[in-house]
Amino acid sequence: MTSAAPEAGHVPLKRAIGPKLLILFIIGDILGTGVYALTGTVAGQVGGALWVPFLIGFVIAMLTAMSYVELVTKYPRAAGAALYTQKAFKKPFFTFMVAFTVMCSGLTSASAAARAIGGDYLEAFFTLPSVVVGIVFIVAVAALNYRGVSESVKTNIVFTLIELSGLLVIILIGVYTVFTGAGEPSRLVEIDAEQAGGLMYALLGSTALAFFAFVGFEDSVNMAEETQDPSRNFPRAIFLGVAITSVVYILVAITSSLLVAPGVLEESSGPLLEVVKAGGLNFPPQLFAAIAIFAVANSALINMMMASRLVYGLANERVVPRRLGWVDPRRRTPVIGIIFTTALAIALISTGEIAGLGDTTAFLLLCVFTIVNVAVLVLRKDRVEHAHYRTPTALPVIGAVLAFVLASPLTGRPAEVYIRAGLLLAVGLLLWLINWLVVRRQSDA
Repeated sequence: MTSAAPEAGHVPLKRAIGPKLLILFIIGDILGTGVYALTGTVAGQVGGALWVPFLIGFVIAMLTAMSYVELVTKYPRAAGAALYTQKAFKKPFFTFMVAFTVMCSGLTSASAAARAIGGDYLEAFFTLPSVVVGIVFIVAVAALNYRGVSESVKTNIVFTLIELSGLLVIILIGVYTVFTGAGEPSRLVEIDAEQAGGLMYALLGSTALAFFAFVGFEDSVNMAEETQDPSRNFPRAIFLGVAITSVVYILVAITSSLLVAPGVLEESSGPLLEVVKAGGLNFPPQLFAAIAIFAVANSALINMMMASRLVYGLANERVVPRRLGWVDPRRRTPVIGIIFTTALAIALISTGEIAGLGDTTAFLLLCVFTIVNVAVLVLRKDRVEHAHYRTPTALPVIGAVLAFVLASPLTGRPAEVYIRAGLLLAVGLLLWLINWLVVRRQSDA
């Protein structure tokens, strides 16, 4: 894979994202499906100490975020982890598989969100088949994505403020609970080690799943070519985004454990709705359900934006055919990339469940994060002319080890997650072979 100057007729992406928009974009991407839909599943694995996996996840996320900040400020271009992998290891096939893994993680995340929309939160109003709801929703997201990055990011701001308000409601319920002496504080230190097979497995398994809630900064680096002054704006935006969302997650987890037993949380696809019902503020459950739907929808919107931009970046890097990177001259959005990723998302929505898709997302990105943490060290020998962020050397090493452990079978992850991930990567391998044959035929002509 080689980098090339833009060809004649190449339409660049529009730099429409300023520093404030970028921070809200990252917060909106990190918040959402993970905490609104999978908090109960995490509680089922760890028990009442629900806040512990989110705290560990924050530490691992911040270590990897530092590596991403160094790389995105050093190479401010779309394609993210794929670009860094190619520059570090210079193996086109390896680069393609990393890129395909990242794209699939965005699609599995968006698909989990789309399925969650049709769960307990929607049932507060009416009941429809979750698969049908998910497919209709993902098509609507594609239409918004096509209209333009400015429209999509502005929609993201509205959705972010709505979903943040919902989590603040949960935190206020927690504050009220503490001051009134309600709830069960003893649950906050209870870890269900026996059910999980031991303390280590309980923490590893729950953290691996909770990590799904922290993966938004990977999406943001794929927006580098649409961000104003990325070398300056990305470090502050990513660090603030991860820190703010982590504090919110931990407070929400504490409130959830105070008010609702882990078993009740685990059985619900809308666990935070159970917290609202158990709280003493008499907040309307239907209003909170509506907020949750917006929150989950926001996750899908940003993940689909990321996936389509990644296809665009890969096309520019000649990893996939250039046609996949075609940009509508009027809207200046990657149309073919949007169509391609939407089709794959529909297939995932039709075949997966919320928890399984979320865990697949975490597994795929933990594999990528291991590689990125190694790549940042390899690329220290590559000098660039402009100033950029540099993370302390020990941190990528620690980040790589922790990400690798959480991706391993030590977490007790279900076999279906590895099978789904394997099938997705097999599709990537097939696409690589097809692309290789096309390129070879063109060179022989």
